[in-house]
Amino acid sequence: MSVPTSTGRFGEFGGRYVPESLVPACAALEAAFRDAWSDTAFRERLAHLRTTYAGRPTALTAAERLSAELGVTLLLKREDLAHTGSHKINNVLGQALLAQRMGKTRLIAETGAGQHGVATATAAALFGMRATVYMGERDIARQRLNVFRMELLGAEVIPVTSGSRTLKDATNEAMRAWVAAVDEAHFCLGSVGGPHPYPWLVRELQRVIGEEARAQTPVIPDVVVACVGGGSNAAGTFAGFVDTPARLIGVEAAGGAAMTNGTPGVVHGYRSLVLQDAAGQVLEAESIAAGLDYPGVGPEHAHLGTTGRAEYRTVTDDEVLDAVRRLARSEGIICALESAHAVAWVLRAAGTPDLPTGSTVLLTLSGRGDKDMATLAGEVR
Repeated sequence: MSVPTSTGRFGEFGGRYVPESLVPACAALEAAFRDAWSDTAFRERLAHLRTTYAGRPTALTAAERLSAELGVTLLLKREDLAHTGSHKINNVLGQALLAQRMGKTRLIAETGAGQHGVATATAAALFGMRATVYMGERDIARQRLNVFRMELLGAEVIPVTSGSRTLKDATNEAMRAWVAAVDEAHFCLGSVGGPHPYPWLVRELQRVIGEEARAQTPVIPDVVVACVGGGSNAAGTFAGFVDTPARLIGVEAAGGAAMTNGTPGVVHGYRSLVLQDAAGQVLEAESIAAGLDYPGVGPEHAHLGTTGRAEYRTVTDDEVLDAVRRLARSEGIICALESAHAVAWVLRAAGTPDLPTGSTVLLTLSGRGDKDMATLAGEVR
């Protein structure tokens, strides 16, 4: 995938739309990341942590029973097996190392499903840093297990009561907190959104997913598929296959489909496709998966979609619940509701012209479903 322009753009998307007080902090972060990413010692330290702490490489599992049912070969990249239970640890370990290199003593983060918050709290504990995590009140109610995990790890979890009380509002508050504490704190952003250099930085830290998967797959898959909210696990997965003939499919929640239903606009410091009204007011997203309950999408996804290199589909909450059940009962894997969006698309498309019989599909399971038990207990039979 491409390096952004000097102004942080992927085509017409990206950039840096932040208050004047944050421009120096973004510029310093970009300079620090460029320096660290070209430093062999930094890369080796990160690789060592990924191997000895995060449990990489994660497995590639052939979903044999489901493949037989669907008439395709389905390969699962198991980010749910990474330490803390999701792909979020890949990004956070890198950002925590970078923050430490920059002399920061505190991590500020936003979280929806809680997996990024747990990863941030974990890295803060590992590096002896303070962690403050902003989380919408509604998400706190549906992700209590992850709230407890964050607090057990020593993080301060601050409920956000404004707006829809979900990820969008948590991101607003985290950015405000960063403005007030920029000298001591690093904003540990969890997805491929935000002002430059975050979309590029997070994608580079997540590209380990795609590079590992490509080395593990016996052939180049016909289709590579991952769920998309902000889009970090999809960006990392696509990075390993963008230079191949594989079709790249991102799957959004029908109620939070910025790629499918959004229009160009600005949210949280970057320009991308955004769910908004005619006056440019950001609309509320709605998804059973807290991690996909977000009105925007990473700018590189917007670029990949408008140029035709990647395709984006939507699935409904009912399809997602069915996908959780089918995967659990056919393969013994209970995946996160976010990841189940990708599974749901495969279930719908298999055997159709969109995913012909005999295709080989690589699907990234971005996280495990433990956190979603309260929701699933009331919905899945």
